[in-house]
Amino acid sequence: MALQKRSLLSTDELTDADLRAVVARGVRHSAGQAARTLPLTGDVVGVYFRMTSTRTRTAFSAGALRLGAQLVSYGPDDLQTNTGESLADTGRMLGRMLDVVVARTGRPQRELARWAAQKDVAVVNAMTAEEHPTQALADLTTLQARFGRVEGLRVLYTGEGNNTAAALALALTRFRGVHLELRTPAGHGLSPQIRARAEAHARRSGATLAERHHMDGLPAEVDAVYTSRWQTTGTSKADQGWRAAFAPFQVTAGLWEPYPKAVFLHDLPAHRGEEVTAEVLDGPMSVAFEQAENKMHSAMAVLEWCRGAL
Repeated sequence: MALQKRSLLSTDELTDADLRAVVARGVRHSAGQAARTLPLTGDVVGVYFRMTSTRTRTAFSAGALRLGAQLVSYGPDDLQTNTGESLADTGRMLGRMLDVVVARTGRPQRELARWAAQKDVAVVNAMTAEEHPTQALADLTTLQARFGRVEGLRVLYTGEGNNTAAALALALTRFRGVHLELRTPAGHGLSPQIRARAEAHARRSGATLAERHHMDGLPAEVDAVYTSRWQTTGTSKADQGWRAAFAPFQVTAGLWEPYPKAVFLHDLPAHRGEEVTAEVLDGPMSVAFEQAENKMHSAMAVLEWCRGAL
């Protein structure tokens, strides 16, 4: 039977059952418990990154090879979109030659949606301006592996409401009893569109979502503290004084006094001394590098889902 070709542009495209299946499969890959099969044998996976990437690009490249696929890799200057070819025409051609395209554009998500609409190729969003869904899947894989569940966890996110925060909000609020609290500088929070979607998930699932623009009155109990770079990859801030606004949101060891059992997550790369101190990132509470490794394990689960092998 021919394998499917399903695209993943947002975690919203996964049913609740599929979301849990992808996370559970990532945990099994992480634990070395997944069967050693090669479900993507004969497939060709294109990896197209217009922006820098260490973890996501390596995760999908290594994951595709481990599943039996062959790779075609493109850098930011390799496609003829640079010479004027439309993104739509480029997508039409790639769809005739590849089975899966993993793409990081940093541009509006609607551009990848044009590729995915063709149905000839599975398209994976490896980060657009709005969302970073495969990061959220790695985050959930890490939490599930660490706590044995996602339901009921209490997560505190501090810093910019960027595409990592957006994806985290859209994914975590699908799980009953989760409380996600975001502390973001004024003017740098979740977009109204992302917030509305996450709140709709929370109402349906029984999760809760809160966002405040200060660090006063933090939650009484937290299982995980998460932060991300203040300067999101490929972006810049118009306000020259933005660092002063972000400074109160730095994650320091002092934050752990009421949460001695909480773990620390970071999507990496990190700037020690900026969004997080070295004492936290390199300390015993940090699972950031396990989280980074889980990008490969969850990438394998995503590729299996895209091809209907999960």
